[in-house]
Formats: sequence, structure tokens, C-alpha cells
Amino acid sequence: MHFFSLISSVVSSRRSAHFSMRTIALLALSLTGCAAAANAPSGEPRLPLASPVVENAAFADWLTAFRADAMKAGISGQTFDRSLAGMKIDRKVIEANEAQPEFTKPVWEYLEGALSDTRVAKGRALLAENKALLDRIEARYGVDRHVLVAIWGLESNFGSFQGSMSVVRSLATLGFEGRRTEYGRTQLIAALQIIQHGDIAPEGMTGSWAGAMGQTQFIPTTYNAHAVDFDGDGRRDIWNSHADALASAAHYLSQSGWQTGAVWGHEVKLPKDFDYSQADMSVRKPVAEWAKAGVARMDGRPFPGGEMKNDASLFLPSGYRGPAFIVMKNFRTVLAYNASTSYSLAVHLLAERFKGRGEIEASWPRGDRPLGRQERHELQQLLTDKGHDTGGVDGIIGYNTRKAVRAYQASIGLPADGYPTHELLERLRGN
Repeated sequence: MHFFSLISSVVSSRRSAHFSMRTIALLALSLTGCAAAANAPSGEPRLPLASPVVENAAFADWLTAFRADAMKAGISGQTFDRSLAGMKIDRKVIEANEAQPEFTKPVWEYLEGALSDTRVAKGRALLAENKALLDRIEARYGVDRHVLVAIWGLESNFGSFQGSMSVVRSLATLGFEGRRTEYGRTQLIAALQIIQHGDIAPEGMTGSWAGAMGQTQFIPTTYNAHAVDFDGDGRRDIWNSHADALASAAHYLSQSGWQTGAVWGHEVKLPKDFDYSQADMSVRKPVAEWAKAGVARMDGRPFPGGEMKNDASLFLPSGYRGPAFIVMKNFRTVLAYNASTSYSLAVHLLAERFKGRGEIEASWPRGDRPLGRQERHELQQLLTDKGHDTGGVDGIIGYNTRKAVRAYQASIGLPADGYPTHELLERLRGN
């Protein structure tokens, strides 16, 4: 490719970067170095590639442009310069952002880790140790203390593992490059607002590569909306203050629709002729209607009268061959914290384990293994080829794919639970 054509193509490909002449000049030096390295005779030292220099120069230009945007959003120049002085991109963040991890751990293995004896014992000890604090939080926000401590345990192992990466650096990197630039920019502004407010210094704002931070793993916008100063020291400190972290989680849940005193759900058994197409989180009916259809509590006890009017959904985390649950408002509320149904189930079961309950009676279909990413793509393509719209071939088993799976299952006489298995994939393959 012609030298200047190469520069032009690289510049145009940097949708989120603001290039200056300085950057293009550095790019020219880099390409000159590449050419020299490529043409160096065998045995002679080769010039190192200068791409990191170019990348950091482009990042510096992006920061200059972003500084103006931050100031328009109310961030002072002093806060910006203090927080981002000497900032460089973090390649580990870019690698993590672009990765497409396999989600192949079955739900029962996830729950075994989440509900470990060690975590249950630690949670019980902390419930006793923090009784006075939890009394005050429960009185203020109405959220069950056992659920709060369960979230604390699952998010950061009760504060012992909060992530050690610079949140400012991670978000600046995400805002500069990759598939989540808008997220990175929005969260970085929010992070700078937190610093400017005086809640924490930039060097103390640590968390995950994606910017989740503190004992409750809030992203900055969630922090700004829901973090509270519960210990009264003038700062909202979810990193070092148990009081602030737990009360912030309680405030978040209360604002998301938590119902004080209500149960999250029950393990249930279904009648033999049950219409499994109704077992989906998108289907909501009063508990009384589910009971009329033959859905019964696993322990044989009747549903409490006060619950009969509640809208509820049937949740089959591993399809019709595994445990079944009827879930209500508080189960959905935890989904606002983390959109994974397995996470919400883990939170509520762990909360019950703290009270000596929470055992699942039905057996898991341990012979089933979740589909890998490529298998999920293949499943969607095969369903599409057979006329069942999955809403696209992206490897994500969402509402449209589950609906397509149900339609195919019904067409071949299988229970239409919408749960994809290897057996179903083999059927689609014609085996």
C-alpha cells in the first residue's frame, strides 16, 4: 500500500480518536521504522516498531479533545488534570473488552461456587457482627439484610476482592478504543464527578477493567445515582466503609422496586401436562393462576394468601428436566443490579442459606452441558434456516432465540421450554 494511502486508511479507521499532525508525523516515523526493519539484512539489528508511540500520541490527542467535553459537563480543569495526568492506555483493558469469553459453566456449578460453605459461614458471621448497622439500614430502606449481605458476598467476597485496576485509566481506555467507547466516555465523566465531589482520590478509585468498583461493584453512573454516606463522615465511600457500601446497595434496590417483607419466590413442581411455553420470565401471571394450572410448592405447602395476587413468572434455569421456580417482584428487582437470572437466584438462595434454608430439592440435569459460543451461533443459524427467527446470529440466547427454540421443540414433539441443549442441536443438524 502507498505510504500516504496507509496513513489515510489508519486515520479514517480511528473513529473515536482525534488525530493531530503530531500523531500523523509519529505514524510516519513508525512506518519508516517498519520499513527499515523489514528491509534490514539478515543478521543486522532491526528497528523496533513504533506503534505504541503512535497509539499513545493518538490517545493524548483524544484526551485533549475529551477534556473540553468534560469541562462542558461541569468537570473542572484541575480535577481533569489531576485525575488524568500522565495517563496511558491499558492494553489489558482493550484485550478484555474485545474478548468474547465462553459462558459454558452450567448453572449448578455456578451455584455450587456461589453457595459454598465458606461463603455461607462468613456471611452468617458478618450478619451477627454488623447487626446494629444492618438494623439501621433495614429500617431506612426496607431491604432484607440477608439479601444485602448475599450481594456483598457475591460482588466482592465481602469486600476482600474489589479489583485493583485504576477505574479512571480503564474508563479512559474504553472511551478511546474498542466497541464500548460511548460507555467509556459516559462512565469516565461520572467517575470524574465522583472525584470532584471529594468522595475519593483518583488513585483510590480502583475496581474492575470495566469500571465496576468498591465492595458493591457499582459502575460510576450507578454510584452517582445511588451511593449514600451512611456513616456520616461526609463522603460516600463504597471502598472502605461497610456502612456506605451496604446502605448504597440497599438504596439501589429500594429505588429499583424492592418490596419490603415480600418473598422472592419458591421452588415448585409442575404437572405432567404442563405447557412449558409458559415458563419464561416474559410471562407474568398472578400466583393464583399458576396454582390453578397445577403449579405447586415443592414442600407441599399452599402459597400464602397474601401472595396469590402477585404477578409471578416460572423460571426453569436448566430446562424442563431441572428444578423449577416461581419468582416474583424481588427476584426481578435484583436483576436491576445484575441482569443474570442465575445471579438473582444465587443471591436469594444464599440469603436463605444464611437462615438455614435455601436447599434445592429437585435434581439438576448434570448430563447436559451448556452450548459453547460457536455452537450457539450454529444453533441460531440452523433455526433461522428452518424458518424460526432468532433475531440474528450473535451467539446470545435471548428472548427471540428462546422463542425460536420453543417453536422448533413444539414442531418435533419436545417440551417447549426454550432451553437449548446439545441434543437439540444434534436434531437440528439432522443427526
